[in-house]
Amino acid sequence: MFRDDFDGDGLDRSVWLPHYLPAWSSRAATLASHRLEDGRLVLDVPVDHPVWCPDDHAPPLRVSGIQSGSWSGPLGSTRGQQRFADGLTVREEQPRFEGWLPASGHVEIRCAMDLSHRSMAALWMAGFEDDEEQLRCGELCVVEVFGNALRSGSAEVGVGIKAFRDPALTQDFAAPRVDIDVSGFHTYAVDWDADVAVFTVDGEELRRCPRPPTYPLQLMVAVFDFPDDSTGDDDHLVPRLVVDHVAGW
Repeated sequence: MFRDDFDGDGLDRSVWLPHYLPAWSSRAATLASHRLEDGRLVLDVPVDHPVWCPDDHAPPLRVSGIQSGSWSGPLGSTRGQQRFADGLTVREEQPRFEGWLPASGHVEIRCAMDLSHRSMAALWMAGFEDDEEQLRCGELCVVEVFGNALRSGSAEVGVGIKAFRDPALTQDFAAPRVDIDVSGFHTYAVDWDADVAVFTVDGEELRRCPRPPTYPLQLMVAVFDFPDDSTGDDDHLVPRLVVDHVAGW
C-alpha cells in the first residue's frame, strides 16, 4: 500500500522530488512552486515562474511538478529521462532517486484543477528508463486535462498509453469528453497488469488499453502554462493543481 495525504509539514522527500526533469536544465531552474495547505498539495505556476529549458524545448512552457524518481548520466551525456529532442545532453548530473516506482497494480489521484485556456494539469507515469538502451520509456497517462478543452460542466480527460521510443508498446491515447467540472475534486485512477490498463474517473470506467508497460514507472504530477497560447491580456493567470491524495497498491 502507498498513500500520501500531504498532511505533514512539508513534501515527503523520501517519495517526491520537487523538480521537473532537472537533468536537461538544473535543480535550481526547475524547482516547483508548491506548498502544503490544509492537508493538500498545491502546485501552481506564478506569473514570474521561469520558462523550462528555454533554449531546447519548443513551444515554450512553464511548469511546476513533482516526480517520484530521477537519475541521469554524467554531464554532457545523452543518458536521462524523457528525452524530448534529438541531441539533448545532460546539463546537470542527477543523483539516482527512487521514491515510489510501481510496475503494476492501482494508482489514483484525487485532485482539483484551476485552468485557463493556456494551461494543463496531469498525472502520468513514465518509465524509469534506466535500462542500457533506454527503451523502457513508455507512459501510462492517468489524467491529462487542457484548459482550452473545458466546457461548462464537461472536460476532455486524456488517458491511455504513450509509447514514445518503446518498440514493445502501441500508442493508445485518447481524450473522451466527461461530464465533470474539473475545478471540483475528482478521483482519476488506473488499474493495470501485463494484459490491460483500465482507466477510471470517480470509479466509472473511461477506457481500457491492452498491453501496458509493466516495468518500473515513476509518477509525474504537474501543472503547465503555455505562454505562446496567450491572448495578450492573460499573463496574470495562475494555473493550479490541488492534490488531496495520491494512493496505490
